[in-house]
Order: sequence, then structure tokens, then C-alpha cells
Amino acid sequence: MKLIPYFTLFLFLVSLSCSDKSNAATAAKEKKGIKTEEITYNIDGKNYRSFVAFNSSSAEARPVVMVIPEWWGLTGYVKERAEQLAGLGYFALAVDYYGDGKVVETPEEAATLSEQFYKIPVNAKLIFDGARAQLLKYPEADYGKIAVIGYCFGGSQALNMARQESDLKGAVSFHGNLMTGVKPRNNRVPMLICNGEADSYVSAEEIAAFKKEMDSAKVKYTFINYPNALHSFTNPGSTALGRKFNMKIAYNKTADERSWSDMSAFLKEIFR
Repeated sequence: MKLIPYFTLFLFLVSLSCSDKSNAATAAKEKKGIKTEEITYNIDGKNYRSFVAFNSSSAEARPVVMVIPEWWGLTGYVKERAEQLAGLGYFALAVDYYGDGKVVETPEEAATLSEQFYKIPVNAKLIFDGARAQLLKYPEADYGKIAVIGYCFGGSQALNMARQESDLKGAVSFHGNLMTGVKPRNNRVPMLICNGEADSYVSAEEIAAFKKEMDSAKVKYTFINYPNALHSFTNPGSTALGRKFNMKIAYNKTADERSWSDMSAFLKEIFR
């Protein structure tokens, strides 16, 4: 299990909160009919506060995209991604993995809270399934059509869910690690892997091992390398963080937009 480089990188990353919306942005969102709300529920005695976004102009059930956040918690960044998905016509559910909608304040706390989901994968599945069950409360969510996407830590976990949950329609990983020790239990869930070609935190050896694992299990997957894209290429704040902490990470607008377009096409394909 190759975890150390991943953890070393993200010991320094901090939340990019986009939760403070301007009045203009809020008005624009409401005009488009996008409804957002927090949902609170309990798993094994602990409270969780996930986030949903959907177009409220219609009560028609629509496909669901569950979003697994970066390892620093349920930040405004991942909520914004959920709203973007709602704008594409999906019911989006951004999953609270730490409980109480927690956003990590220190790198040390991030490492402590996220490590268990690699070491004990069943814990990650428990949180995922607990959030997924909340979809039954929403007539706007089509429980029979669910996909999962994730960023960094979330990308790794999205692939892990696809390895384990045979009834998912698909999974997308954005610059996440590929080999986590969880073996495929099915080959029914297609995957899209959006990787930075210049990402030094996802080695050529890791990519080769992943492809070998998927090919052996006969999993349908699409692996895309985006030219000149470093790690965290979808994150608009990663360039400043890379300079500040001398890390090889940077935002790449072209790769961000192309990967989002590739994801959009993938979702249309799996949900048709």
C-alpha cells in the first residue's frame, strides 16, 4: 500500500473555503432554481452533516452524483462542485466523512482523521453507505442511478467505492491516488481517471499497477493524462500553496476545464 507520498503532500494542504457567497452569487443561484441544504443524520452514535444540491424547479427524479471531498473535510470548495453538478441536472450529495461537517484546521488533524479510511477501508464504506441512505428522503433523487466522484483523497475513495459497490453506475477520480490495497470485488462499475501527466505524486509505477489490476479484473476504465498538469490541477488555490510550501502542485485551467468536460461526457454515457 503506497500511502506515504500522498500523506506527505497533504500534510500541508489547507481548506479552500468558498462557503461565503456574495449576495449576487446567491441571487444567481436562486434564479437558476438550484436548492442547497444540509442534511443531518447519525451513524453509530455520531452526527454527520452532508450537503445536497439540486434543481428545485422540477420534482422529477434525476441521477445522483455523490461527491467525496479532499481530506480536509466538507469545505466550500466541494460544496461549490456539488452546485455545479446540480447545474448540469444532477442531484448532488457532498459527503461529510469526519462528522459534524468538520473542516480540518491543521495538517496534523487532517492526517489523523483521514488515515483510518485507508487503513480500515470498511470505515470509508460505512460513511459512504450512511450518506447514500439519506437519498431515500428525496423524491428528486433517483436511487437507482448513482455515481461517485472525488478529488485527491476523495478520488482514491471514489475508486474504492467502485471496487466494492457493484450497483454504482460509475466513478470518477480527479488527481487521486490509485492503489490503496482495496481489491476489486466486481467489474461492473466503469471508471474515469483524470490524472495530471506531470503529477509527481502519482508515479508511473502506480499507474502501471493500477492498469494491471483493472485489466486483470476486467474493469472498464478510461485513463486520461492531462499534459503539463501537476497534482491538484483542478484546485484554483493550489498554485499559491505550491509556492508557499515548495510543493509540486499547481492549478491548471486547461486541465481543469477538460477534465470537467470529460467527466460530464462520462456521466451522460453511464446514465443514459
